[in-house]
Amino acid sequence: MTSNLRPDLRLIADLIEPGSRVLDVGCDDGALLEHLVLEKQVDGRGLELSQKGVNSCVARGLFVIQGDADNDLREYPDNSFDYVVLSKTLQAVHRPRDVLLELLRIGKRAVVTIPNFGQWRVRLSLLRHGRMPVTKSLDKSWHNTDNIHFCTILDLFELIEKEGLSVKEFVPHSKMGKKHRMSKGRANWTADQALFLLEK
Repeated sequence: MTSNLRPDLRLIADLIEPGSRVLDVGCDDGALLEHLVLEKQVDGRGLELSQKGVNSCVARGLFVIQGDADNDLREYPDNSFDYVVLSKTLQAVHRPRDVLLELLRIGKRAVVTIPNFGQWRVRLSLLRHGRMPVTKSLDKSWHNTDNIHFCTILDLFELIEKEGLSVKEFVPHSKMGKKHRMSKGRANWTADQALFLLEK
């Protein structure tokens, strides 16, 4: 049921205009895509790496294919979608810069969310224990996490600015979806996660 949508996914859904063409990259079990199709009547498509995720999406009646962001986004034509969503996946791809630019080649807008490795609990845990942190938001050990590029809010802002992209919305938030209304510098210290709505 869409009422069980994770709070961070609900923040994404709130940004999507009804009737839009949406590609959800790394769509996992299809919860967000299903919500958008049912509640906002989007023309939704998905790209998911895991066979388990693809199977779950297909069982929900969603149009999802198996593939990965590093290699398969280039198969989509320019401006094929109104929104391309990449939720908590940028840090897990091999070439984050290339993937980010591909999102905005195939979509008019990109919605990107990241876990914030600059959050104070992450910093404190590393300082106190000298080991890669495990927190509520980053809940896997270094050896079994999908995360390969440890990115902070300020890191992503730097890349966005370097590539000449435009931030239309910036929503730092907690794991439970509580928005933090603050500057990017302060959010880099306190927010568990952050959402970026981007345009070229």
